[in-house]
Amino acid sequence: MTGTLIFDPLIPMMIFYVVAGLAAASLALAIWRRLPGWWLRGLAALALLAALANPAIQQEDREPLSDIVILVVDESASQRISTRPAQNAAAIANIEAETARQPNTELRTVTLGDGEGDAGTSLMTALSEAMAEEPQGRIAGLILLSDGRLHDLDRAPRLPAPLHTLLTGEPDDWDRRLVVSNAPAFAILGEQVTLTLRVEDQGAAPGDDSVPLSISIDGEAPMTVPVPIGQDIELPVELPRGGMNVLQFTIPDAPGELTNRNNAAVVQINGVRERLRVLLVSGEPHPGERTWRNLLKSDSSVDLVHFTILRPPEKQDGVPVNELSLIAFPTRELFLEKINDFDLIIFDRYRRRGILPSAYIDNIRQYVEQGGAVLVSSGPEYGSAESIYRSPLGQILPGAPTARVFEEPFTPQITDIGQRHPVTEGLDLLSPAPEGEEGPGWGRWFRLIDVLVPERATTVMSGLDDRPLLILNRIGEGRVSLMASDHSWLWDRGYEGGGPQLELLRRLAHWMMKEPELEEEALWVEPAGQTMRIIRRTLDLETGDVTVTHPDGAETTLTLEEVSPGRFETLWEAPEIGLYRLDDGEETAVIALGPAAPREFEQTIASGDLLDPLVTGTGGGIKLVSDGDISIRTVREGRPANGRGWIGITPRGAFQTADVSITPLLPAWAFLLLASLLMIGAWLREGRR
Repeated sequence: MTGTLIFDPLIPMMIFYVVAGLAAASLALAIWRRLPGWWLRGLAALALLAALANPAIQQEDREPLSDIVILVVDESASQRISTRPAQNAAAIANIEAETARQPNTELRTVTLGDGEGDAGTSLMTALSEAMAEEPQGRIAGLILLSDGRLHDLDRAPRLPAPLHTLLTGEPDDWDRRLVVSNAPAFAILGEQVTLTLRVEDQGAAPGDDSVPLSISIDGEAPMTVPVPIGQDIELPVELPRGGMNVLQFTIPDAPGELTNRNNAAVVQINGVRERLRVLLVSGEPHPGERTWRNLLKSDSSVDLVHFTILRPPEKQDGVPVNELSLIAFPTRELFLEKINDFDLIIFDRYRRRGILPSAYIDNIRQYVEQGGAVLVSSGPEYGSAESIYRSPLGQILPGAPTARVFEEPFTPQITDIGQRHPVTEGLDLLSPAPEGEEGPGWGRWFRLIDVLVPERATTVMSGLDDRPLLILNRIGEGRVSLMASDHSWLWDRGYEGGGPQLELLRRLAHWMMKEPELEEEALWVEPAGQTMRIIRRTLDLETGDVTVTHPDGAETTLTLEEVSPGRFETLWEAPEIGLYRLDDGEETAVIALGPAAPREFEQTIASGDLLDPLVTGTGGGIKLVSDGDISIRTVREGRPANGRGWIGITPRGAFQTADVSITPLLPAWAFLLLASLLMIGAWLREGRR
């Protein structure tokens, strides 16, 4: 209970000041004239002014409020390693017990987890938000339970009370991490790129000189090389294939290190071909020859070497060779010396005329088995005795001619397995049929060479009476394809609306070049933040579950659903950033959400250096949890708030007003009576004189 004198004037303050001024002037006049009752007149005026001021006694019934201590507990990823979770639990119990011993004191505990993405530990943000929830006048102390590795120190709030830090970790902690400091996003196939790596030791490290570094590309068998610790290493790498290449670098776990989460790094480099080298051999001039040439030349990334056989050996017309403007076909140079310089060889209506000896054709077969690619666009000659199939190349071609050639109109169709194959998937959607009609809206072709397809080959397009039209096959390390018609040029000319010849040829060439996005059997991930779109492409009608291995070794099994023929997907929200491995029993994939070693694991040794200026500026202290329990004491504001084994809080003395009562100092009539008596006294005294 408290009492305060207050005034509530009965008249406006301006008028009150005027009245007070007149009273003062009258009093001054009385003093100047030396009236004997001037002091009585002054008291009377004062009584009247007091009556007008309406004085009263205000009494408040106050209820004391408790002091608040805010405890921010860091439970980010770096606080979940080694013994730190147990240290957190012990420190929380200690603070709760000590706070409970303090009279009129409450504890507010705030837990800080991992932020979105790779933001790191937002300790100051959590402290600011916790302080915003409480009245500033009641906060008696602030305590941070953390390893001291925060990433938002610039957001530190204004602190109204001592700030203390309880530091987790052990004095002998140490950790080893792998850092990739320089890696390109793109690289040209066949050329080396240089990556810069470094292995660092932090804390009380054992002092090793080197560690074995394991290097794996796209999950293949790793290669191990020794690397020194504490030095930048320039590592030359040559990408094995086009498209996205995932390079994984790993160092082994060392006994006693804090965590292995920063022992691996993943780099994704997109392998691009500087030029796609294509050799096109046309066996004779025909309407589709120019179409093949134009399609290949329209791609600026294609280096095309095109030969058309205009003068076969049997043509003898007596013209001297030195008068011919034709170029001799460099068979030896192309098919023996420089065959491996080409990424793709196309035979367009080629027939055996003795230009390519069997030894050269057999060399082409070996070129395919060792990783090359051959595409055959066949015409009537493919079913004749001069067919290229009746050469050593026939051992790898995916269609054996029956000698039947159909000269009838037909519309190419995509087969059931072709709907799932990446070469022809969705091609019919590019040119849909008019409303009310079935199949794709493509123009017709008028010639089909009948072939027999081996079981191991895949027919992705069919023609007349569902006979094979486009057949694909894998031979050794290479690939072959056969187009059983020479009328694809009709699409390019727009006959009856044409068709997607350019897109079909592009996909076909890229499939033969083993581009990852056109693989029939593939598992990959499209990340968006921490959301994974897991995609499995297969020619089978169903696929198995995918096992996802988390950065901490935990596993999650996911079931994929078919979203289109041959394509299975699912969306999955990853619990944290880091390196994930996917496996469905047949295909594997590696994906890094954010960096493989997140920001939380760049510095894992506990340290109070970042927080020290902020803590000491409030008189607080930094204590090691490993030193044991601490006690909490109350200190006056402005005094040191920490000592050996204890930390201090400053009681705030906050209160809440429960009730207010106002009592007039005197009734109005009492003021009037007093003023009247004083005025009468002054008159009587002056009258006697």
